[in-house]
Amino acid sequence: MTRTFPLRHTLLYGIAMTSVAALAAVVLSSCASEAGTATDTKTDGGTLVYATGDAEPSCLDPHVGGNYPQALISTQYLEPLVGRSADGTIKPWLATHWETSTDGLTWDFTLQNDVTFTDGTPLDAEAVKANIEHLQDPDTQSSTGYLAVEKIKKIEPIDATHVRFHLSKPDSALLESMSQQWTAIQSPAGIARGMEKNCADPIGTGPFTVEKWTPQQQVILVRNDDYKTPGPEADHKGPAHIERIDWRFIPDAATRYAALTSGEVQVIDNPQPDAIVAAEKDGSGIEHIDAPRPGSTNRIELNSGQAPFNDVKVREAFIRAADPNPGIKSLYLGTVDRSTSLLASTEPTAISDSDLFTTDKKQAEKLLDEAGWTTKDTDGVRTKDGKRLTVRFPVSTNQSVAAEQSLFEQIQANASAVGFEVVLNPVDLSTWYGALGSNEYEAVSAPYTKVGPDVLRILYHSGGIVPAPSGYFANHAQLANPEVDKLLDEASATLDTDKRTKIYADAQQRILESYTVLPLYDQQNHFLVKGATGVTTLGTVATPTFVNARVGG
Repeated sequence: MTRTFPLRHTLLYGIAMTSVAALAAVVLSSCASEAGTATDTKTDGGTLVYATGDAEPSCLDPHVGGNYPQALISTQYLEPLVGRSADGTIKPWLATHWETSTDGLTWDFTLQNDVTFTDGTPLDAEAVKANIEHLQDPDTQSSTGYLAVEKIKKIEPIDATHVRFHLSKPDSALLESMSQQWTAIQSPAGIARGMEKNCADPIGTGPFTVEKWTPQQQVILVRNDDYKTPGPEADHKGPAHIERIDWRFIPDAATRYAALTSGEVQVIDNPQPDAIVAAEKDGSGIEHIDAPRPGSTNRIELNSGQAPFNDVKVREAFIRAADPNPGIKSLYLGTVDRSTSLLASTEPTAISDSDLFTTDKKQAEKLLDEAGWTTKDTDGVRTKDGKRLTVRFPVSTNQSVAAEQSLFEQIQANASAVGFEVVLNPVDLSTWYGALGSNEYEAVSAPYTKVGPDVLRILYHSGGIVPAPSGYFANHAQLANPEVDKLLDEASATLDTDKRTKIYADAQQRILESYTVLPLYDQQNHFLVKGATGVTTLGTVATPTFVNARVGG
């Protein structure tokens, strides 16, 4: 969600392992034995080794839950109905054409002809129907995909290559939603095997297939020699150039970078800022791919559903005291820009209002006085009616890199200067989701990726306080504003682009003025490449694709 995730099926995948160093030793040894040494010239065939620092999925089927690590890996074997270019234009993929009725309640899709999934099952209208029903089935425990297709009330196969969606309400974001990995199309025969089997080995139409998953170590992907549905980023027809991908889980950023520079790994994600700076120096031999995620920015959300942030004055005081700018500058070394927007810089409908986020310690203290938090304990924490001004802030160590965790510590210190007690609690992903589900937080940084401005509806409509079938809810600010709800519903139902943009601008301004969100910067998505060429990212959710890649060079 997105890095959203199913609470009931979160795999405790080794956060409590004896040591990261021990894992790294196993990983690097295996990388060396399986990948071999990169050659000096580009060749077809060979194995590309990818090392990820994102949390290991508990399920390789992105329909289940729907977090970003699932999108990362599933891009290699599952494909969506449509693609999206970098400028936001929707492109054909598994669907070649589409059209909608005047009222926006009916969508017709024409599918590619004579395409099969890698198990031989045909890609046809019945397969699309099975996928939408799978996403909507509560037993699938979907979050991101479920929310993307919730307005589809009926799927009507017209013939093998024509399928019709009947919607309960117009959905201006439908094509954007269908371009995402969380709604990618899978073999219905694969789905029918049941969740456990399909989580281990989803079956798609993509350039690679899942051969073997060894939890806490790797997933081996092998080339689909019959591949013939290249998406918008492909530079050729037919199969990928490389034969295999060795997808490694290496939690430690320094270990990933060392593996890249030594040649044991060709691609890494989530590098530290100093590694990005080093890579961009002339002569490093490392390519840096900067691909910010679409949808929302990285941000801190304040839980307005309970004290103390149910008082707008307290929320504004926290934001006026937080002062993230110096930390962003010093910790990120120029690799990110401060944002004062709810939406990523890649979203053309984004608006900003920097005046709402200027640092003003005196104003913060005045607002807290006005809100009745006037007494201070001996340690400087403000109190009211005998209660301390405490802010519980769980931090997912799988989602926040070291630089971001240090930034939170600086914000903690800045807020304490005006009387807040910010309790940072670094935890693994499972515990983090548990804290949110139990409402045991007052502040949280929760990345959520969705193509287009409809992410605002997911994150800030009051309906987002209600959990999806997975148990996850996306409105962590617990904003319940009828005027905002009305605007987001109206934007979702408006197919006119100009009108939709104006409505979203109004909604964004109202959300920003609620002081429930402290924007920080675009969701970071950096990849470093050495010993490979042709690595690129999708124009949808900015995940890497290796259909053009070659090892060596």
